[in-house]
Amino acid sequence: MQRPHVVAVTAAIMLSLFLASMEVTIVGTAMPTIVSQLGGLAVYSWVFSAYLLASTTTVPVYGKLSDLFGRRPVYFFSIALFLVGSLLAGSATSMTQLILARAVQGLGAGGILPLAFTIIGDMFSLERRAKIQGLFSGVWGVSSIVGPLIGGFLVERIGWQWVFYINVFPGLVAGVLFGLGWREVRARSRQAVRVDFAGAVLLSAGIVLLLLGLFDLSSLQGVVRVAVAVIVFVLLIVVERRAADPILPVTLFRDRLFFVSCLHGILVGMAIFGSASYVPLFAQTILRATATAAGASLTPQMLSWVVASIICSRLLLRVSYRALAVFGMVMAVVGAALVFTAGVVRGGPPLLIGMGLTGAGMGFSIPAFMIAVQSAVRRDKLGTATSTLTFSRNIGGTLGVSVMGVILGAGVSAALAGSGAALDGVSLDTLLERGASQSAAALADPVLVSALARALQGVFLFSLATAIAGLFVAALAPRGNVQQLEAQRVADQMDADEMSAGASAARHTSSAPAAPANIAPLG
Repeated sequence: MQRPHVVAVTAAIMLSLFLASMEVTIVGTAMPTIVSQLGGLAVYSWVFSAYLLASTTTVPVYGKLSDLFGRRPVYFFSIALFLVGSLLAGSATSMTQLILARAVQGLGAGGILPLAFTIIGDMFSLERRAKIQGLFSGVWGVSSIVGPLIGGFLVERIGWQWVFYINVFPGLVAGVLFGLGWREVRARSRQAVRVDFAGAVLLSAGIVLLLLGLFDLSSLQGVVRVAVAVIVFVLLIVVERRAADPILPVTLFRDRLFFVSCLHGILVGMAIFGSASYVPLFAQTILRATATAAGASLTPQMLSWVVASIICSRLLLRVSYRALAVFGMVMAVVGAALVFTAGVVRGGPPLLIGMGLTGAGMGFSIPAFMIAVQSAVRRDKLGTATSTLTFSRNIGGTLGVSVMGVILGAGVSAALAGSGAALDGVSLDTLLERGASQSAAALADPVLVSALARALQGVFLFSLATAIAGLFVAALAPRGNVQQLEAQRVADQMDADEMSAGASAARHTSSAPAAPANIAPLG
C-alpha cells in the first residue's frame, strides 16, 4: 500500500476505534441520569452487558469473515451497524429500548475492535507494529479519558441522548477515509469459503445463556441456565474440532502462548473493565460527585494506560513480553487493592492512585500479549487469532460486569435486610437522581447509602481477586521475545509453503493422463 493509503486507513481505524472504545466508558457517567429518567435500576448492568455481550459474541465471527472475504466489506458493515445503534440509543424512551439499541451498537463494535488490530498486523512489519500498537492502545486510553468527561458535560449541559448521537458524524468520516485508502493485502480464494454457522450459533447461545444465568444466579432458573451453557460449550468444542474453518480455533489453544494470552485477557477484562463500570456509580452515590466529576474518576486509569502502552510497545523489542506482562499485572493487583481500600474508607487518594495503577497494568500487559500472539501466528490466521484474543478480553469484561451486578444486587439486599430499617419509599432509583436533580432527600438516607457502599466493597473485592488470578496466569507464559516468535513463524510458514507446493506438484503429476497401454510412446 502507498503511503497516502496507509495514512488514510490508519486515521480511519483510529477514529472508529476511538468511537467504539469510548462507548464502553462514556455511558457510565450518563447512567445515573438515564436511570433517574427512564427508571430500571434492576437492569442497570444490562446497559453495559448488552453492548459487551453483542460485541463479544460477534468478535470471532467478524475475525473469521474478514479472513475469508477481506477487511473492506466487514468493516463497512460493522461501522454502519454501530452508527444505526447509536441513533436508536439516543432516541430510546424506555430502558428496554435503550438496552436493545446498545445491543445493536455492540454488534457493530464487534467488528470494529478486532479489525483495527488485525489491520495493523496486515500493514506493518514487526518493528513498526510494536510502535503503532502502542499508538492504538493510546487511542483506546485517550477515548476512555475523554469519554467520561464528554459524557458528563453532555449530560449536564445538553442531554444524555447526545452521549450516543455524538458518534454519527465522526463515524461517517471514518467510513469515507477507509473506503478511499484501503487496499486488500492479499487476494483471497472465494472457492474455499466455508462459514462455520454452527459454531457461531453455539458460541453465541452459550455466552447468552451463561450471562443470563449469572445475572439470576440466586434462583434455580439461573443455575439451570449456567448448566445448559456448560453443555452448549462442550458441544461447541466438539463441533469446532470437526469444522473446516472453525469460528473458535480450538487448535490454536494447544499453543501455550495463545492459551495463556486468552486466559489472561478474560481475567483482566473481569478485573479492570468490570470494575470501571462501577467506579462512576461509587463516585456519584457514595462520594456525592457530579456526573462530570464521576467521569473524571476514570481519568487516572486511562491516562496511565496510554503512557504505559506506549512505553511497553517500545520495550517489547528489547525486553521479554512475559516480563512486561508480569510487571504490569503486579501494578494492576496493587491498584485493585487500593481501589478496594477506597471502597472501605469511602474515597480518598487510594481511589485515584489505584485507578492509575490498574491502568498502567493494562498498558503493560495487554499490548505485550497482543503483539506476541500476532508475531507467532500465521498470516492467514491473523484475523482469527487477533479477534479471539480481543474476544477473550471482551467476554471477561462482560462476565465481570454481570457478576459484579449480581454482587451489587445481592449486597444491597443483604445490607438492607440486615439493617431492619424502613426506607419510607426512598429507592435506589431516587438515590441515583442526584446526577440530574441534586436530590438531597435521597442522599440523606444513611441506610440506603450504607447498603450501596457495602455492596460496592464486594464488587471491588471481586476485582482484586481476579487481578491476582491474572498475575499468576501471566507468569505461566513461555519465555522468549517477539523477534524469536516472528523468526519462528516465518520459518514455519516457509516449511508449510514448501510442503503445500510439493503436495500440489504430486497431485498434478498423478492427475496427468497416462499413455494407453497398446500405444508405444513416441521416440
